[in-house]
Amino acid sequence: MITGSMVAIVTPMKNGHIDENALRALIERQIQNGTSCIIPCGTTGESATLTHEEHGQVIQITVEQVNKRIKVMAGAGSNATREAIKLHREAKKLGADAALHITPYYNKPTQEGLFQHFKAIAESEDFPIYLYNVPGRTAVNMLPETVLRLSQVKNIVGIKEACGNLEQIKKVIEICPKDFIVLSGEDSQTLDM
Repeated sequence: MITGSMVAIVTPMKNGHIDENALRALIERQIQNGTSCIIPCGTTGESATLTHEEHGQVIQITVEQVNKRIKVMAGAGSNATREAIKLHREAKKLGADAALHITPYYNKPTQEGLFQHFKAIAESEDFPIYLYNVPGRTAVNMLPETVLRLSQVKNIVGIKEACGNLEQIKKVIEICPKDFIVLSGEDSQTLDM
């Protein structure tokens, strides 16, 4: 289980390449200031702009630098289910503690499509998954009823919720199992959750 303060870290670049020294320094600064978890390759880390090789490199650097002092929740989401499964497996292989999977974007899947996408990922590998609902970026909102269904799927342990709707978030908390973790993905609403 991952709880506490989590930092979705940027991916520093220099001359079009990952700036490994800057990334390591950023991670170290976060650890020294008491964060509980680093999230590489998330939205803030511009995962959609990274090549597959760069994606793996960022996770590997993060896992190495963290060196088990805190947790690593690796961004592993993709529009394509097979690609998301590949990224999910790679996150586990590289030593992350869990994977964060954003809802597929642009194609606007149905609620059943979201369910099938995440279920396939969860069944592909025995590795914890946190769902990520951020409709402001993806143009699709994962509804509480879908989250409830997914909370029953093995390996899906929580959700990073950034829908911006406190009533929806409260409903997710209300209807999902007590051990299903609901993380705030919207800084301005953290205390309200």
